[in-house]
Amino acid sequence: MPHPTTPSFHPLPLEKPLSAITRWSTLAAAFAMATPSPAAEPPAIDPNPSSEYRSPEAELKTIHLPPGYRLELVASEPMIQEPVTLAWDGNGRMFVAQMRTYMQDVDGTREHEPTSCVSMLTDTNGDGKMDKSTVFADKLVLPRLLLPLDGRVLIAETSSEKIWSYRDTKRDGVADEKTLLYEGQAIKARGNLEHQDSGLIWNLDNWIYTSMSWQRLRLTRGSMQAEVSHKEFAQWGLTQDDVGRMYYSSAGMEQPAFGFQMMRAYGKLGLGGELVPNFMEPWPIIATPDVQGGPGKLRPDKTLNHFTGTCGQAVFRGDKLPKDIQGDLIICEPVGRLIRRAKIGNVDGKIILSNAYDSEKKEFIVSSDRNFRPVHAATGPDGCLYIVDMYRGIIQEGNWVKKGSYLRDRVLEAGLEKNIGRGRIWRVVSDGLKPAAAPRMLDETPMQLGAYLSHPNGWWRDTAQKLLVLKRDPSVIAPLKQLASKGKEPLGRMHALWTLEGMDVVDRELLIEKFADPDPRVRMAAVRISERLLREGDDALLAKLEPLAADPDPNVVAQVVLSAGFSRSKVPALALLEKTQSSTVAPDLLAAYTKNSNDRLNGIKEANLSKGAVIYQSLCISCHAADGKGLNAGSGKLAPPLAGTSISNGDKTPMIKIVLRGLTGPIDGKTYLGQIMIPMAQESDEWIADVLTEVRKSWGNTGDAVTPADVAKVRAATGHVKEPYTMETLFTK
Repeated sequence: MPHPTTPSFHPLPLEKPLSAITRWSTLAAAFAMATPSPAAEPPAIDPNPSSEYRSPEAELKTIHLPPGYRLELVASEPMIQEPVTLAWDGNGRMFVAQMRTYMQDVDGTREHEPTSCVSMLTDTNGDGKMDKSTVFADKLVLPRLLLPLDGRVLIAETSSEKIWSYRDTKRDGVADEKTLLYEGQAIKARGNLEHQDSGLIWNLDNWIYTSMSWQRLRLTRGSMQAEVSHKEFAQWGLTQDDVGRMYYSSAGMEQPAFGFQMMRAYGKLGLGGELVPNFMEPWPIIATPDVQGGPGKLRPDKTLNHFTGTCGQAVFRGDKLPKDIQGDLIICEPVGRLIRRAKIGNVDGKIILSNAYDSEKKEFIVSSDRNFRPVHAATGPDGCLYIVDMYRGIIQEGNWVKKGSYLRDRVLEAGLEKNIGRGRIWRVVSDGLKPAAAPRMLDETPMQLGAYLSHPNGWWRDTAQKLLVLKRDPSVIAPLKQLASKGKEPLGRMHALWTLEGMDVVDRELLIEKFADPDPRVRMAAVRISERLLREGDDALLAKLEPLAADPDPNVVAQVVLSAGFSRSKVPALALLEKTQSSTVAPDLLAAYTKNSNDRLNGIKEANLSKGAVIYQSLCISCHAADGKGLNAGSGKLAPPLAGTSISNGDKTPMIKIVLRGLTGPIDGKTYLGQIMIPMAQESDEWIADVLTEVRKSWGNTGDAVTPADVAKVRAATGHVKEPYTMETLFTK
């Protein structure tokens, strides 16, 4: 039977038109929409916190939330150890990836041994606390990608692009079937595990995305298809809002949130003013000497002055916390031992983020426990917010705590390297709101699943859509069309459209009908889905889109601008773009979207990147910046410039030595916040040659190309070097 709080799949007529997404004319109005209750008054900053372990009960006393919110323990050691991410299947069973070899000492010894696992946790008595655990998949190398499907669970490991499907056919909680779904590309070297894919989310558009891949994936009749996609340099975590807009975070670039202005299918876009002033400044309650950026990242009271470890973000889309938090972006900051709650404002189609507690200079969740390490957040099937707390000493990967680094000394001083092998999962609950019961979707019929497309909890809507697309049962096509046409809930109508799209059912007349839907989110979905027909040369459909060029909601107009670029008919598409130019869409957003579609219509594609450029944009950009001038961070630059320097234009040997063996200390008398260039000797000669050639040929540099033979020669000559170079030893050792 359908969930008791869920409307029937049999659609009801609309009682009255639903209001559009509110368009705010001023930023102040945007963030006045849902002012949260004041944050609780946290204790005074602890200038010298202890590194000792605490029990979950004792740790809970160090964690502070605003009035009306509290944490409940869901699971802890020994049930889980070193948890990094979680996800639920359709029956509410929790799958937890555990990196049990992650930084078990200060050097990360034996980190890539296959002794990690994914566990399946269940709550057998419905009290919200997991009381049964089985090792679902073991002998893994630092599992990092996790996506439950229809009884299968997709898992991928560190230093591999392979995605495997695991299934428990015996129903004993242990996977006994393992099938390769996606081969990916061979990875010759391990590299830095912080700079590899994470995420693996089934997006509203029925594509599967990860945080750092050049491809997006789609499951079609049992096989996984890959399509070249745009890439963000994001690190741990990926999330989406109700309309499928994705939000990225990057510890390396010290960016708590970015990449949300444009759906990834269209490209990359970053605009000024996306984050309100002071958004980058966190407000911890604990002194934080163990920061990779060094003293420049700290205030005089030793608290973190700038986000540095942001990860594990989640748009909260549940229904069992107060309404004012619904739709907010939750961002984990394990270095600062805090969690930011960001309000997502929409000003004439432009997304702008602000700290929910900005005026109070506080955060949503803070702790004074040095081992509190929130690394992942998620909306649960019970409608609450979940937090994965790795609860450990060292949070940075071994490349950042090499000998000679600022961070290593701080770690050893505090004994943080000894704090390993634990982990907690918390859920945020609210007074007066009872968490929902566990779902049973895997045991239900397609007709029952259809009812959940209108559920108030986004987790239920997403999961129902995913399961219906995977089942591809033709008997639900007619009810889905009816729901899309006449359903009472706008998000239900929207999900019905996307479910049909995922089943390869694109009904032209239904889309045209939905161009006039009362809710702009449904109109936007219909426009996006119509791109399939525009690609096929449906000129007449452009005329049907014309009224939306003057839609009262700027978000719809913005979508028309982007979708018009997929038309095979250039002249009418350009005419449609012209009609959108008088809209109230934010001018900088409109200009960027229009250029995107103009380029697409004119056949202008992004230049194919060389191998070296791909490496640079995936890794080096996080410190040296896109223009090679070094990334600005807080009180200085994170790393030295590579553009126009003697080391980029002169003899190639010093540059190869730096990449192979690392570099630390001042450079030309200047100290950089990054403190150390980590050694990359684990990478192949070809890999190092490719990226160095890219650097020596970019930004006006005229240095000679580097060949694999050049790298091999320097590698052999510097095999005795065990510590990172300094500028004094670079030319003598």
